[in-house]
Amino acid sequence: MPFPPTKSRTDPPTGSPHRTAGSTRSRGRRRATVLTAVSALLTPLFLLAPTGQATAADLPGGGDLGPNVKVFDPSTPDIQGQVDTIFKQQESAQFGDGRYQLLFKPGTYDNLNVQLGFYTSISGLGLSPDDTTFNGDVTVDAGWFNGNATQNFWRSAENLALNPVNGTDRWAVAQAAPFRRMHVKGGLNLAPDGYGWASGGYIADSKIDGEVGPYSQQQWYTRDSSVGGWTNGVWNMVFSGVNGAPAQSFPEPPYTTLDSTPVSREKPFLYLDGNDYKVFVPAKRENARGTTWEGGNPAGESLSLDQFYVVKPGTSADTINQAVEQGLHLLFTPGIYHVDKPIEINRPNTVVLGLGYATIVPDGGATALRVGDVDGVKVAGLLVDAGTTKSDTLVEVGTKGTHTDHAANPTSLQDVFIRVGGAGPGKADNGMVINSDDTIIDHTWIWRADHGDGVGWETNRADYGFTVNGDDVLATGLFVEHFNKYDVLWNGERGRTIFFQNEKAYDAPNQAAVQDGATKGFAAYKVADSVRTHEGWGLGSYCNFTADPSIQQDNGFQAPANPGVKFHDLLVVSLGGMGQYNHVINDVGGATSGTDTIPSQVVSWP
Repeated sequence: MPFPPTKSRTDPPTGSPHRTAGSTRSRGRRRATVLTAVSALLTPLFLLAPTGQATAADLPGGGDLGPNVKVFDPSTPDIQGQVDTIFKQQESAQFGDGRYQLLFKPGTYDNLNVQLGFYTSISGLGLSPDDTTFNGDVTVDAGWFNGNATQNFWRSAENLALNPVNGTDRWAVAQAAPFRRMHVKGGLNLAPDGYGWASGGYIADSKIDGEVGPYSQQQWYTRDSSVGGWTNGVWNMVFSGVNGAPAQSFPEPPYTTLDSTPVSREKPFLYLDGNDYKVFVPAKRENARGTTWEGGNPAGESLSLDQFYVVKPGTSADTINQAVEQGLHLLFTPGIYHVDKPIEINRPNTVVLGLGYATIVPDGGATALRVGDVDGVKVAGLLVDAGTTKSDTLVEVGTKGTHTDHAANPTSLQDVFIRVGGAGPGKADNGMVINSDDTIIDHTWIWRADHGDGVGWETNRADYGFTVNGDDVLATGLFVEHFNKYDVLWNGERGRTIFFQNEKAYDAPNQAAVQDGATKGFAAYKVADSVRTHEGWGLGSYCNFTADPSIQQDNGFQAPANPGVKFHDLLVVSLGGMGQYNHVINDVGGATSGTDTIPSQVVSWP
């Protein structure tokens, strides 16, 4: 989480605000045509796995959603009292074990203000957000942390319409707190009460009728949405496919605006069809702009709950894998899951959906989740917490060295978050490794903890946060922080990133500990020397070397000087002078120095 800067805090607006306001590709690789054809023939067999023809050994699909999924309808007594009780428990439980999903059936709810604490998700159960309307608010504020919102992690709001009581809803969050598929019939304030420090955040597939005010938010990414206006920007505001977004103007104001998102697929979600629970799986879009739902029902498919194995805490990895092999999708209910071997997803088009920040902890050095090199897997809504025995990799997609074309039906990971330390000692060599071509990574926070329990340069050692070996991988909303070496290492061809937020490790003990050969400091985002084509928009890296403020980073970003490698709208910041960047990228861009927390920026590279 970004440390509160000394001079970039935005005061309440009085006379004036702080600041006013698809591409064609050439793959260039040989495809395994015969294997692709065989895969196409086999795929229907996987899809027709006999979920309804159970044998004695088969696991059942469907069932209840467990005690930590709370379901409300407009006639439920004392809704406010029930949600207040959960908030009181979760408000400051940053590393607690409580996990909750709040589900609201279609209808209208009056005089309701749902405050969200840690590990709490709220969702409407309609096919459209307008099916479930609050004449009231869904609120995130920072009273628990003295008005500082930089640690408001791990909470989410989805699929609701809000008529805010005072005309503006407050959503003052930091990382891992998505605002998806929401309709705010008014304005949206992204800062805490008092306009204190804030560091987020992510909006997708949402419509805000009024103005969005980020105020003190240092950086933000909004995708495939619609806004009535945007007030200001501090360091890094990025938009792709957003109707009403401000025009491209980086660095002043610091707006990076893409007309559309090259490829996107919205997150699967639970809804009610009459009295039956189903999961809607939105279709892939290309050159997307605006929401999926404003013009009517979204494109995609519905899966009945009895096609899912409903996973509950205590379920073994063997049982979870049996369910997938049997032909079931997975719905993880809120809770903490210890696994002694990887959860293996090797069937094309499998949906893996977590509710209420369902958390997977690998024991004995296992990988927590491994997805095969197959088409169309959708993984969403999970938190992976490193175990006490070091894992090589926590989340892995595909097989290294395999290059199968998945462009027509890519695997997607959405709101899949990784944590190393914080809740206790944890170690991993790699956070997330993407080997499959064409994978979509839509909103992830991969975090080596800088505070909490089990935190120290070697105590929660993790060298690499996000490594990409596959080709044609797209990351939208990439947050990776505090790893011992490279936070992002990109080896694949034709990779693209829209929005990147990073901090280098606070606890680096000295210059020698972060020396990359002759280079001072490991770059936050490194594109391998062998890569010929890569592109990024709206990327920022910050340093806050609290253990040794004399540490220097030669560059925030490092990339080969090849004609196809391009970056747009880069910045680096030294937070209060705690360390220094000598350049932004490849010895280009001025140094950050002094205590004024002023970014050094590069508009275009090369």
